[in-house]
Amino acid sequence: MQSSRQMNYPPQVSHLSIPNLTTVALSALQHYLYCPRQCALIHVERVWAENFSTAEGNALHEAAHSGLGETRPGVRISRSLPVWSDAHGLRGVCDIVEIHKDGTLLPVEYKRGRPKAHRADEIQLCGQAICLEASFQRQPNSITSGFLFYGKQQRRTAVTFDAPLRALTLEIAEKVRAMIEHGQTPSASYTPKLCDRCSLIHLCQPKCMRLKRGTATWFQSQLNASITEQP
Repeated sequence: MQSSRQMNYPPQVSHLSIPNLTTVALSALQHYLYCPRQCALIHVERVWAENFSTAEGNALHEAAHSGLGETRPGVRISRSLPVWSDAHGLRGVCDIVEIHKDGTLLPVEYKRGRPKAHRADEIQLCGQAICLEASFQRQPNSITSGFLFYGKQQRRTAVTFDAPLRALTLEIAEKVRAMIEHGQTPSASYTPKLCDRCSLIHLCQPKCMRLKRGTATWFQSQLNASITEQP
């Protein structure tokens, strides 16, 4: 087996300089596309709560991050690799990055469940690719694909970083940045499929918020009716 030195892997940039641009965590991209209020609770209000799903996900991430990087024929595997992009104000950690002998970089993100209908996991992975390009001083759009490893399926799902996905990733990054800079937390809107599995449901209280909105609407309608009935 060849060593990484013999295979002449590309150098990794080791210095991080944060510009005036508000930095957005890569995980916030996934949180925002799943639910903007969830994203604000975590990244603006700085609250967090665990449930079975998050604990299971943490265990999967710890397994991916554990151990040292390893070298296999033609590829070096880096674990828990910090990455960033000053130009886009993004930073985060890649679970695994495969660094191939020909210079190809492949980010691999671990998720506990299964592939989803929305693109939240995909934009987080695409954000990693954008940061990898900057961290390794590669040309923009040079990393064309990566993988999502889903624990329930125990296999990889390939993701292509095409122009629409990259545009969506940067668009969400700007929305998250604006939300953080303005300190805004969106109001709750109860969606059973999303809310019931969210670890923050008891902090978010989406059902109570819906009740408050319903009460306010009823009160306003009664007030308008009384005003209309006056001679």
